[in-house]
Amino acid sequence: MKTLIRLHSGVPGLDALTEGGFIAGASYLIQGRPGSGKTILANQIAFNHARAEGKAIFASLLSEPHDHLLQFLSTLSFFDHTKVGDSIFYISAFEVLENEGLDEVVKVLRREIVRNKASLLILDGLLNARSQAETPIDTKKFVAELQMHAAFMGCTIIFLTSAEIEQGRPELTMVDGVISLFTKSTNVHTQRQVEIHKLRGSGYLSGQHEYWISKDGIAISPRIEERFRVSAGVPGKGFTRRICSGVSGLDRTLNGGLLEGSATLFFGPSGCGKTTLGLNFVCSIATHEKALIVSLYEDQDQLVLKANELKMHLESLIDSSGVKVEWQPTSGFRLDDMASRILDTVRKSDIKRVFIDSLSALTRQAGLQGRLVEFVSALLNELRALGATLYLSWETSGFPNADIQSPPPEICSIVDNIFMLSFSDNQDDASPFRLSVVKCRHSLFDRRANSVVIREGGIHFSGTSQTHVIDPLSKV
Repeated sequence: MKTLIRLHSGVPGLDALTEGGFIAGASYLIQGRPGSGKTILANQIAFNHARAEGKAIFASLLSEPHDHLLQFLSTLSFFDHTKVGDSIFYISAFEVLENEGLDEVVKVLRREIVRNKASLLILDGLLNARSQAETPIDTKKFVAELQMHAAFMGCTIIFLTSAEIEQGRPELTMVDGVISLFTKSTNVHTQRQVEIHKLRGSGYLSGQHEYWISKDGIAISPRIEERFRVSAGVPGKGFTRRICSGVSGLDRTLNGGLLEGSATLFFGPSGCGKTTLGLNFVCSIATHEKALIVSLYEDQDQLVLKANELKMHLESLIDSSGVKVEWQPTSGFRLDDMASRILDTVRKSDIKRVFIDSLSALTRQAGLQGRLVEFVSALLNELRALGATLYLSWETSGFPNADIQSPPPEICSIVDNIFMLSFSDNQDDASPFRLSVVKCRHSLFDRRANSVVIREGGIHFSGTSQTHVIDPLSKV
């Protein structure tokens, strides 16, 4: 099977979206309204191409002067003024288009490709070319002739247009790939989205994916359920060893501890000990293991302060690189970008224990997007396929003496183990908290509610409460 030569974009996430980059010598159309970032994206690709010793031409059919464009591009980190005029050539074909027509534009661009030995041509303003064409056949002829000359020189073409081209137009049928940039609103939030509609000669990640514009240019965060539709392995396959949960009484309830590679969800209201239970899990790692805390409510300093108060050795584990803390405030984070960072950390550092505090906060945006189950399933499956055992907290709305609302049933079906943390109904009880094992897949377990206390060392079992028998079917 022939392997096609790829042109790598240098745009974070774009080559993952195209499953390897653009195909050298092919033609692509990038469409999006003014302000969507088409020009930034195209120039980011051009400067990356120049860094790889390629030559690029940015040709404009618009009336906008290039000094204006370069002034704005110079504020972006990928811009390198030494490449302008040496590896990247900016030309305007606006007057040629206005005065002499499309045929002369083709001749000008052909001469520039040959003269500069360009392997990338970006043509901005395809809409203007369409407006100068007397018939759709003229547009088709313009695109076809440009493609023919470029392909002969081994030059990749990227057309830019500020209008969404209607289905059936010759531009869509003739190019090898079509990419759209647009914005999408959900409640008060607006997200930039990119979608590939067509990509000849290559697979690609379908659907809509978030992108953003910063001082570094454009970055794309592919949806993890699409990116990891083929997992790194079978989650939990071959894992039969039991590992310590960090709470001896809980290990007895679980018939010896947690199964390695399992995913455990524990839920309860604020103040019932969820974070402490997670710290028990993290701080019980073996000397050769590493753990990751993904915290969305407390930063590293707050976690260390809490652990110190409980005489838990979290700080020393962080200092020795046994534990990493990924602190992510709940406001304004990008869901798939956060998930990718988690997966990259687990993969690069060979993390064996992951504590996410809390999964409900991490996935709230996924729920708004209508992809809660898909997102959680992809994230957990990939983490477990990488060999990690998972602890996941879920914040409920209940408070002392209030009914506890369990997590969504669809999420409960994904995980292997479910624990419920609650407050005691007896105000005079010396043990104010209860911990119940609701579900334990592939293992025998004790369903009775256990009285627990939080003191030095974290969570401790103080006995079994016979009056708090949990029927898992009634709770989840």
